[in-house]
Amino acid sequence: MELRIIKTNEQHRRYVAEAARLAARDPEARSREGGRLELLAKLIEDFEKERYKFRAPDPVEAIVFRMEQQGLRQKDIADVLGGKNRASEVLSRKRPLTLPMIRAVYEKLDIPAELLIREPSADYHVYVDAQALRGRFARRAKRPPSVQQMAEAVVDEATRSRRGRTKETTTVK
Repeated sequence: MELRIIKTNEQHRRYVAEAARLAARDPEARSREGGRLELLAKLIEDFEKERYKFRAPDPVEAIVFRMEQQGLRQKDIADVLGGKNRASEVLSRKRPLTLPMIRAVYEKLDIPAELLIREPSADYHVYVDAQALRGRFARRAKRPPSVQQMAEAVVDEATRSRRGRTKETTTVK
């Protein structure tokens, strides 16, 4: 068979079968069959890289996966993440990893730092007392606040008070 770039699953199956047949013979690297096997392996690898792309896990997925691999529970990694409460918050995606946590997880669980530095896939929520925020703007001006003013106030409110809880939430991405 003449070798060409793999474009279909059927071609892929045929090339894999041919590569398995050649590999069973264990040809010399410089022989004609060895060159053919090398070319088949490259074509198969290129097709599979293009066809079967995997996304890298987010930091929490990576930590949970390593915990499952090593048979660890949340309490086993509590010291690494700064205590039971922090471990719970990180694993439930309520708190992002800090730089010291990333360093500790990298060293203790041997998870690549590149995976831990990435942004997690979940949204984090900042709780703001919306009534008080509206009241503050109502006292200052006669017209409604702009989106920019509201965003600045939300950030200001979130940094000043971490315990403000209301029914309304603002998503920060």
